[in-house]
Amino acid sequence: MPPHPNPSNEGRLTSLTFVYFGTPRVASETLATLLERGFVPALVVTSPDAPTGRGLALTPSPVKELALAKNIPILTPEKLDAAAIAAIAAYHDDYAVCVAYGKIFPEELIAQFSLGVLNVHYSLLPKYRGATPLEGALLAGERETGVTVQKMVKELDAGDILAQEHVTILPEETARELRPRLIALGAKLLADTLPPYLTGDITPTPQDTSLATRSGKLKKEDGLLDRDAPAEENWNKYRAYADSIGTYFFENGKRIKITVASFKNGQFVIERVIPEGKRDRSRPRAFHSSPRRGRDGR
Repeated sequence: MPPHPNPSNEGRLTSLTFVYFGTPRVASETLATLLERGFVPALVVTSPDAPTGRGLALTPSPVKELALAKNIPILTPEKLDAAAIAAIAAYHDDYAVCVAYGKIFPEELIAQFSLGVLNVHYSLLPKYRGATPLEGALLAGERETGVTVQKMVKELDAGDILAQEHVTILPEETARELRPRLIALGAKLLADTLPPYLTGDITPTPQDTSLATRSGKLKKEDGLLDRDAPAEENWNKYRAYADSIGTYFFENGKRIKITVASFKNGQFVIERVIPEGKRDRSRPRAFHSSPRRGRDGR
């Protein structure tokens, strides 16, 4: 069955109102795409201003900055408690959109929206549920990933699938190049999905939980390279963490951060590093780890 009855005409779309939940740049870019398509939220909910920079000045989130520029009402609750839910519910919106908001939705909040909460997730669900789907795909050496628009439920990233788009991962591509592609694709897919969803022309598809995998939050120590690991495994770790925690190793007791690397002839080649307490410098050499063992065991 469709998610809700078909409206008598497309004019009803303009009468449906929504709340937008999001915080970082990925969420502001997605909101910008929705605004360009004529989807203007009645309310934006984002994280409170946070200290940033050397001076630790309180700074609004990218989503808040965009909402301020567009004169959209804003809420910045510290947590999604009863008071926050009541404040959001007072707007009486029909549905919500959530992109990288940063907080788990309680069931009481999801229940406030008669048409549900739509979420953009940067993997082909049910694979790589969790906080780091892009990193998970690169770590595993995947050759394909994608984005999913799902209908949010209490369990993290376990909602029915409304739309998916596949993306080929290029052999030399790191998170630094792949992430912008997925962000742009996710924004477009969401904007394309909203009209047919809201008119009842999309039938949600339940996820196959037997195929679900998870990708958890990153810790700085996750970026430590293992000299006993296959070269391709260290290469994939470099690719996955290139725009976040980065990768490093220890030499003579000092931490060496890798800034540029490549994978050539089965070897993980470190090209530029930042030694602890020093500046970036060139250092073309192979990282001595185990011989290459790819996904096929060779």
